[in-house]
Amino acid sequence: MTVSGTSFRVQRTAVLAAVSATVLIAGACGGLESEETKKPDSPIKKGLTVAFLPKQVNNPYFATADAGGAEVVRKLGSTYKEVGTDSGIDTAGQISHIDSLVEEKVDAIVLSAQDPEALCPSLKKAMNRGISVVTYDSDTSKECRNLFIAPAGAEELGRTQAELISDQIGREGQVAILSAAITAPNQNLWIDYMKDELKRNDDITIVEVVYGDDNAQKSRELTRQLLQKYPNLKGIIAPTTVGIKAAAGYLADSKYQGKVKLTGLGTPNDMRPYVKNGTVDSFVLWDPAKVGALAAHAAIDLQSGRTSGKKGEPIIAYPLGYLLIDENGVVTPGKPTVFDKKNIDNFDF
Repeated sequence: MTVSGTSFRVQRTAVLAAVSATVLIAGACGGLESEETKKPDSPIKKGLTVAFLPKQVNNPYFATADAGGAEVVRKLGSTYKEVGTDSGIDTAGQISHIDSLVEEKVDAIVLSAQDPEALCPSLKKAMNRGISVVTYDSDTSKECRNLFIAPAGAEELGRTQAELISDQIGREGQVAILSAAITAPNQNLWIDYMKDELKRNDDITIVEVVYGDDNAQKSRELTRQLLQKYPNLKGIIAPTTVGIKAAAGYLADSKYQGKVKLTGLGTPNDMRPYVKNGTVDSFVLWDPAKVGALAAHAAIDLQSGRTSGKKGEPIIAYPLGYLLIDENGVVTPGKPTVFDKKNIDNFDF
């Protein structure tokens, strides 16, 4: 997707989230189907075992995403399981879980990758044994999986966050970025687009990028350090649900509340009190249940022979519609939503 400079804006449309994951996805697919669209004729296999491996099992974002996946897996007549670690930076733990799932002979692995390269040997082993591999939220190298379910377009997400902070600080001043792990491929790609967008405004300077490793205490401490190190700091972008919540918690209890702007990626339930008390003006995210549900559909369609995930067969099938697979084996369920005081109470995740 091509976005032109500071004219980029996200359509701020409120979407009710209190519906089932399948219906959410069907709505996102509307309008993509056509008379010429090739529809799969293979039946959906039942009795499969689909294993979800999130970055961090105790993270509310992944809990919501995986719940969307679990609902779809069970509705389609297969068995859902979840494995994972409590840490958002335990790459070795993810490798161990993948190896165990291969030995268990599961049918599909759906994972959010902590490292784009380190998981590849284990994932390639899985694919060589006929296990479908679908990444969601955070990708590996494309040869290490069958499909990647992107939460939203990387460029759109990066530029949206940059636009939000630009608007909030009056398009001038110092900005810092509080990211997750330094190896996180999705975070780094978003940050590249943020930097590019902010370069268009000569009056905004990114002073530093710091990494909280999706640890609330570390992210809170880094927020404190940034504010002390840069007394003229006007804004912080935190493209991580753990980071933005931790930063908001610190700002809300400090003299910087309302003076230093904060935006990034957060969940409505986490950020609601900070939006309502004026700590945060607006932030952005997608519906994680959609992402998890789409990943589950993709995994089962791959095992059922309903798609190969390749450019020549660019469709993922749903009961009520289709989404296109791009040339890199990527599927995107829809645009992100900007949350603020006007719409945040319409969402519950």
